[in-house]
Amino acid sequence: MEAFCQVPGKVPVKQPLLDTGKEKAYTGTMKTSNKFTLTRIVIAPIFFILYYIPVWFDIQNALALKALTFILIPLLAFAEFTDYLDGHFARKHNEVSDFGKMFDPFADVFLHLSTFTCFVFSGYMPAILYVLILYREFSQNFLRMVAAKQGTAIAARKGGKLKTVSYVTACFLSLIQECLLRSGLAAAWGLDMGLFRNIGIAVYLLCAILAYISFIDYLRHFGSVLKDAAA
Repeated sequence: MEAFCQVPGKVPVKQPLLDTGKEKAYTGTMKTSNKFTLTRIVIAPIFFILYYIPVWFDIQNALALKALTFILIPLLAFAEFTDYLDGHFARKHNEVSDFGKMFDPFADVFLHLSTFTCFVFSGYMPAILYVLILYREFSQNFLRMVAAKQGTAIAARKGGKLKTVSYVTACFLSLIQECLLRSGLAAAWGLDMGLFRNIGIAVYLLCAILAYISFIDYLRHFGSVLKDAAA
């Protein structure tokens, strides 16, 4: 780190500041809470790849198909659990920061849009609802960026958290359906997958409704930031 030291009649000269161990630890080590948040971003493409490996390589072996399918459930469960862990450690270690307030919802959206993409192409999620949610999330991200530029960090509100719960529920409903079909358990148990699919669509519709209700809530509380930036 450097500072300018100015002597009368001389050009300012850069002088190094003392580099304490505390400062180095602060600037060079990622916080535990942010590590958990980053985990969701890393898991998202892994989930996508594992989901589509049986499709891309036309895997017919029953054992391999079951292994690739059922590993997705604990993988997604762990990814969602990190959403609790990052908040827990942020409060426990006093790591709450403006960066974390933006990084956490970004990781949530990154993960959920990745899983939604899988389920759209598999026919579980209607494309129109996916597009509506995509528009909402991009608009919300734009609002966060503008607010950050204005010096305001928008943390997740209750409406946004409720929306996230609906996203998680929809993801697991679709994933369980896919696991039942790929493993052959749906046929073996005589399950009515049409009923499951209709329930899933209803949950996705709820996701879209909650997404826009929460976005309107964000606009009510932070819309002035957009007005100030556009003025």
